Parts: sequence; C-alpha cells; structure tokens
Amino acid sequence: MRNRLVAALLALFTGCFGLHKFYLGENCTGVLYLLFSWTFIPYIISFFEFLGLVFMSDNAFDAKYNYAYLISHKSQTEYDNNKTYSDKTTTLINLKKLYDQGIITAEEFEEKRRKILDSI
Repeated sequence: MRNRLVAALLALFTGCFGLHKFYLGENCTGVLYLLFSWTFIPYIISFFEFLGLVFMSDNAFDAKYNYAYLISHKSQTEYDNNKTYSDKTTTLINLKKLYDQGIITAEEFEEKRRKILDSI
C-alpha cells in the first residue's frame, strides 16, 4: 500500500528523476522524467506535484493510487469472514450430531454452542 507522505517526499527530493512516479506505479511517466532529467523541467513539475500530494486528502490519495490494493484486501476480508461463518456452522452441525449420539450431555452441548455463537 502506497503512502502519501513517502510519495510527497520523493517528489520533493528526487522529483527530477521521477522516483515518485515509479513509487506511485506510473512507470511510463517515470521513464519520461528520467529521460528529461538533464533539464530542469521534471524538477519544476515534481515540485507542483509535491504540493498537490501535500494538500491531497488521504481518501483522494487512496482512491487514486491504492484502489486496487483496497479492493483486493476488501475481497479477501469478505472471503475470510464467509469462511469463518461456514466453519462455525459446520462445527455447530458436528456438535449437534455428538449430542444426538449421546456422546456429550445437554449441558456440554449448550455451553459449547453458546461459545460458538458468541464468537460470531
């Protein structure tokens, strides 16, 4: 996940070489900055990009540069939650089978069932 402060500092101190562009995943633009680094044009542009990054909100930065990471992370979290619920459902079914077979008592069944349901 990219950090706004790191990107701003890279734009300020190494902007003439375009390192902030490589950090932000804009590789083609970074190559252009490298090609024109012998001029002062990339440094001037990177100074204004530094100002833009400093005054950009965290939400705007995340939406622009961390969107793919946030979407993949959200999907993984939803998958883990669904997996957890299905595991607990399976555990409850197996616990009920043990109770029906007389392997555990009603008190043990209720105690374990309550612990599983409380953890959801």
